[in-house]
Amino acid sequence: MQQPSYVGIDVSKHHLDVAFPGVAKIWRTPNDASGIAGLVERVRRLGNPHVVCEATGGYTRRLTGDLAAETVPLSRVNPRQVRNFARATGRLAKTDEIDAAAILRFADAMQPPASPAPSPEQVRLIDLVRRRRQLVDAAAQEKQR
Repeated sequence: MQQPSYVGIDVSKHHLDVAFPGVAKIWRTPNDASGIAGLVERVRRLGNPHVVCEATGGYTRRLTGDLAAETVPLSRVNPRQVRNFARATGRLAKTDEIDAAAILRFADAMQPPASPAPSPEQVRLIDLVRRRRQLVDAAAQEKQR
């Protein structure tokens, strides 16, 4: 079995910072449909690609769906694990580019298993729970006011 070509991605609301294996420069693309389409195209060129990103809530939703549609494995890992790994390797600074590179190093060392893509029912339930939490927080704020 061929070793996966891990790709580390630092996800934010507006952009994705991508660390490719063997490439020193971090590539930045918008976190929208066209940016992710370009990312998927570049990732597909790798032999046996495996994308790794931190679990950052809703900002990974489009990325997760598009990679699942292309059958590219994706691992959503705990941000604390990646941060602790970076600290253990002596990397204390924190920028989007540094985070993407740290995710790639974490993936190479830890080889995380692919995360299953959420079903449409799970996505709907996640949205409902998130909205309920917002409403509960808003009600608590109003009580205090």
